[in-house]
Parts: sequence; C-alpha cells; structure tokens
Amino acid sequence: MNQMTAPELLTETLDQGVLTLTLGNGKAHALNAALIGALHSAVSRAAENPDARVIVIDGPGHIFCAGHDLKEIARHRADPDHGEAYLRALFADCAAMMQAITFSPLPTIAMVDGIATAAGLQLVAACDMAFVSHNATVCLPGVVNNGFCTTPAVAVSRAVGRKHLMELLLTGTPKSADWALRAGLVNEVTDPAELRAHTMAFAATLAGRNPGPIASGKVTTHRHLELDLPAAYEMATETMIGHFMDPDRIAHEKDSRWSG
Repeated sequence: MNQMTAPELLTETLDQGVLTLTLGNGKAHALNAALIGALHSAVSRAAENPDARVIVIDGPGHIFCAGHDLKEIARHRADPDHGEAYLRALFADCAAMMQAITFSPLPTIAMVDGIATAAGLQLVAACDMAFVSHNATVCLPGVVNNGFCTTPAVAVSRAVGRKHLMELLLTGTPKSADWALRAGLVNEVTDPAELRAHTMAFAATLAGRNPGPIASGKVTTHRHLELDLPAAYEMATETMIGHFMDPDRIAHEKDSRWSG
C-alpha cells in the first residue's frame, strides 16, 4: 500500500508489517511546519493500525534530513515579532513529533544514506535504532550559524555520552558514520548498496514478532530509564508479568505443547 500524506511531503508504504515513511519536501527533506505535521500524523496513525508493526523513516539521497527549513524561518523574520510566535509553535510541534516517534508503541528505525544534520540528526536519535551507510554523516552545526543546536541535543543526548555530545555541539563539524557508530548514535554501518535490503530485512523480522509485548515493553523501558533502580524493577516486573499473560503467547505455548 502506498499513500501520499500530502503532495511532495511524505510517502507512506506498508509492506508485510513494515511502514516506511519516505521524507519528501525536496532533496534536503527540510523539516518545515507541514512536514513535521505530516510525520506526526503518520506516526500516530500507525500506532492505531493493526497491520503496522515497525516504522522505518527514510530520507533518500545525499541528504537524509537537513533539519529545520531555514528559508521558512527567514520568511517569518518579517513578522512584527520577528518570527517569535512562529518559532514557538514550530519548536513545540517538532518536539511533540519527535516524542511521538520515541514513545510510539511500534519500533522505529532510521535508514540513513546521507547527511543527518541539526533537527535531521535529532530525528535519527529519536528513533529506537538507526542503520546507516558509509555515506552517512552526522552534524549539530548550530555554533557555526551563530546559534546552538539545543533542541536537537535533547534526543542526541539520550543516545550518546556527554563527551561525544559536546564534541558535536561545540565543534559543529560533520562526523563520519564510523564515528557515529562508536558514539552510539547508530547501530550498524553498511555499504550503500546493501543498506536498504539490510534494513528492510531486519524490520521484516521484527515485524514478525509478537506485537503486544513489544509495545508494552518498549514503553516501559523508556519510562523506567527515568526512575531509580527499585522503582524501575517494580515497573518492569508488572510489565514482564503482562508479557507472560499475553493471550497470543499463551496460545502459542499451548500449540507448541500439543504439537510436541
């Protein structure tokens, strides 16, 4: 199934439980207000779609995602408030979209064959996993543009250690795919020709797993990471019991026992 969420913005393809969200909006796939809204809507709808089991976010070409649309931001500098109201709405909507990806009950995977910079790297870090090619580079360039990548750092800081985070933030220079792997930003680096097949094969395998425990387990994992150790074990234990009481799991165990 193919669906264009909005003209030239986002293409949705569902195949064997894997929902691929392909970024549009030009070669840079810049996160303007419309694309942010389209992504948020697609991710939210996927959580309610029983046929969707895994989400893959793809920014094809030389640029995975160049971050926020600076041309759109520049246009709002002509507003009476120099764009402040627009920026408040933009960053609030972007934060909500990134959290929808992170907290989705479906596993989320970024597939990166090019440049992921600023909010584009935030998008990669917001996903549960990231598979990239040797062509990929990562960057938080705010300091070289008279600013600072403060909001992208929220997602990135939850994927890397503080030293790597500050290196990205304070240098503003691009880092290689191998650097991103060492830093913990990505899971695997492959040859460009193998990236899509490798990512989709992994996603298809994951889509074949029991979705109920994955959904509850993923949500619990994100929540318990913010708790102290005793509270984390208490929360995880309740969810773990739910996994064992999952009807599909019980049915599978009965079928296995009878077939044996």
